[in-house]
Amino acid sequence: MAPPLLHSRSALRAVLGPQSRQRLLCANRPRTRTLFNFFRRSAKPAQEESVPLLTEDNLFHPFSKSPFPAIRARGEVIQSLAKCPVCASGHCSTHVHTKSQSLAVKFECPDCGFPTHCSQEHWMADQEHNKYCSRLREVNEDDHDLRSGRKFREFEMPGPQAYEEAISFANWDVFWYTRGFPSMDTERSRRHASKILTYPLTIGSILHQNSGLTLSNQRITPEGSRSLAALRTTLHVPPGAPDTEEAGASKPQMRIFILGARAESSLPPHAWEQLCMLFPSCHFHLFFIGPQVSLPRPANSPPPKPPNESATKEDTIINQSAAENASTTHTSTDTSKQREEDKPIYVPNVYEPPTPAPIARLKRTRTSVELYGVPSYTVPYTPQLTITGLQANYAEVHAQFQDTFDPYTDAFFLFSPGFGFPSPNSVSELDGKPYLQIASPTEWGPVIPALLATRCAIYVTGFSPADVERDIRSIETAPDVAGDFEWVITPGENAFGSEKWEVADFDPRVMVKTNWGVWGIRGKGREVRERGSFSLF
Repeated sequence: MAPPLLHSRSALRAVLGPQSRQRLLCANRPRTRTLFNFFRRSAKPAQEESVPLLTEDNLFHPFSKSPFPAIRARGEVIQSLAKCPVCASGHCSTHVHTKSQSLAVKFECPDCGFPTHCSQEHWMADQEHNKYCSRLREVNEDDHDLRSGRKFREFEMPGPQAYEEAISFANWDVFWYTRGFPSMDTERSRRHASKILTYPLTIGSILHQNSGLTLSNQRITPEGSRSLAALRTTLHVPPGAPDTEEAGASKPQMRIFILGARAESSLPPHAWEQLCMLFPSCHFHLFFIGPQVSLPRPANSPPPKPPNESATKEDTIINQSAAENASTTHTSTDTSKQREEDKPIYVPNVYEPPTPAPIARLKRTRTSVELYGVPSYTVPYTPQLTITGLQANYAEVHAQFQDTFDPYTDAFFLFSPGFGFPSPNSVSELDGKPYLQIASPTEWGPVIPALLATRCAIYVTGFSPADVERDIRSIETAPDVAGDFEWVITPGENAFGSEKWEVADFDPRVMVKTNWGVWGIRGKGREVRERGSFSLF
């Protein structure tokens, strides 16, 4: 039987409690617009999240059938550069084509999606392919995931660290936990996050007083301990004092010179701001110096319009494609449209990474050409972080800095400089062979001796154990370098190297990880070189 209708106010009071009556009265009260809420902004409707183009179970696609033009273009580049490993080994007996045709990789592995062999027969005969096939599939799915259009929680950066919360630099997992990053639920999220954070975290994990590189594990030498102690007097406050932004009001600025900068120069500034979060009382000035430094887009040029949002993040953060040099100004609309049409979808990474795409022009970005005499810019991103980029070889601008260096406030970082690789530009007059880049007059030849003379620490990374060993062997024989340096950090693995595999376009079997290893040196003091006496620096 249905309950009787309540027509009287007394009946309502009898049934409803005091709180229910109050809610009912508020709901029936007419809404009025008072003087104060008249000027209040109306709440904006929440934006709906875009539907991803690819789902988690639909990330694998052969390169030739990828829904993204850049990946299809990369597959074509690999086919034009890479050689079939079976044909190259000399065990090919099934082809009657010319040598160049038999070596071209035209067959895509159905398991990894990369062009790997000239034919299905050679793919089936190659037992070595199974050793790296799973890594190639991982790279394939990661590249499609970056363009999938999903929301990337792993790219959400935490804010300032609470004073009473210590940061651990034991490894990526412990760091993310102690810094309050979003939970990295998948290995793919770990690879994406480590890829963009490896540059600021490699710097921070070395310089911080909680660094995992210590005398006890023999990664820091006694000379290195003294060098880092000098830097940490600027980076940190005295024991017991609050490590806050106010505590750094009277401290000098910490300058980090990143030489030979490429991809690191195009990272979004908020990724570099994570370095400031590790040192709340320190003011950083980052200098990106190198011929491949990415400069801001011209002020009058429209921002690029990628096909989807995820492609924007990938092109900005991971830098897998190159674009026009930002220092060139557009004189007409027709010229800019023509250049946009001529711009390649994918630029091959053959023996050196291409120049990254121009970065976004921020509100406070200003040109610094008058100050440094080379294409350059400066942006005061936050009160704690200033970024300057100079598109030039360091030898061209060293004279402007050489009298200002201080081991207490300055440090050099060289990310995978390629000391031990042959120079593409300089050839020895004695034997006609290319110089190593550490000795080349057009590359690192005049730079490293100048850095050693400053007595500031020089930290170097490598993308593999072989790369680290190759660079170290080269400095031990380089003129004006061998015998003039002392170790700061012994060679070894970098706990904050990227966990994402990078595949070479000229040979998919060649895979490396950005900043896999790290080591450091500094120049010997004059007293040490001449008289052998003790020197603090």
